[in-house]
Amino acid sequence: MDGKSRVNIKIGISVNIVQKQDQRTGQLTEGVVSAILTKSPNHPHGIKVRLETGEVGRVQQIVEN
Repeated sequence: MDGKSRVNIKIGISVNIVQKQDQRTGQLTEGVVSAILTKSPNHPHGIKVRLETGEVGRVQQIVEN
C-alpha cells in the first residue's frame, strides 16, 4: 500500500516517510504515526504525518507487520 490516500493511514501504524530535507536524496525514515496532518483525502506526493519521534514528512510506504 502506498501513502497517497488518507484512508490507508491510521494513527499507530508503521510507515516510511520522506522528510522535507531528504526529498532530493529520497532517504526514508521509518516510524509510527502519531498524527495525520494532511486534511485532503488524497495527495500526489503522499499524506503528511507526524511520527511519535516528532519528525514530519510525507508517507512513501506503509510497513507491513
